[in-house]
Amino acid sequence: MKAGVILFPGTNRERDMVDALERVSGHRPRLIWHGEQQLDGLDLVVLPGGFSFGDYLRSGAMAAHSPIMQAVRDFAAKGGHVLGVCNGFQILTEAGLLPGALLRNASMRFLSQDCHLRVENATSPFTSKWRQGDVFRAPLAHGDGNYAASPETLRRLEGEGRIAFRYCAPDGTVDERDSATNPNGSLGAIAGVLSANQRVCGFMPHPENMTDPALGPTDGVPLFQSLVEALLA
Repeated sequence: MKAGVILFPGTNRERDMVDALERVSGHRPRLIWHGEQQLDGLDLVVLPGGFSFGDYLRSGAMAAHSPIMQAVRDFAAKGGHVLGVCNGFQILTEAGLLPGALLRNASMRFLSQDCHLRVENATSPFTSKWRQGDVFRAPLAHGDGNYAASPETLRRLEGEGRIAFRYCAPDGTVDERDSATNPNGSLGAIAGVLSANQRVCGFMPHPENMTDPALGPTDGVPLFQSLVEALLA
């Protein structure tokens, strides 16, 4: 599996993502500077977390106009697989590759904590190693993770099975009004969404930080295993 991890000014999670991808796939991804304009030979493009361009204007807004993003759009249009985590998710929405927007957390505070996620779609290339309804733990660290979308967009996401993950309680209970289990106040407790062809996925928590058994739980491993299986099939 040939993967590339895009690096913007202010990105700070690229090494974690590279390590996670290599740990699970056995192949070292390529770091790609945002000023490049081609993604030849890749199976997967990843936009990792951080604070691209210092979150100036809006989180992900400036990065969405970096030279590399036209190549990402072209890659996705041709059926390429794209993963955006945290700031990467914000960039994908700002670039129009995923619907909705990530707003300031409902608490108006930066959050850094563990959360639980329920798998809503277990048939995508990012989730096939889980079963629908599975619950896993992942850390989150963001100030703008409050997912918002129009009622029409929400109906479309629900109807097309494009909600990948929801924030939940450890037992899988979802309550969008409960700040203890939906920490940033996201609409419908949505933590991650998929594109129409399910080959672009964005979500806010950090699965890459739960892949090394030497450091603790490995709840994030199934995401990377799913990608390896999909891309090496």
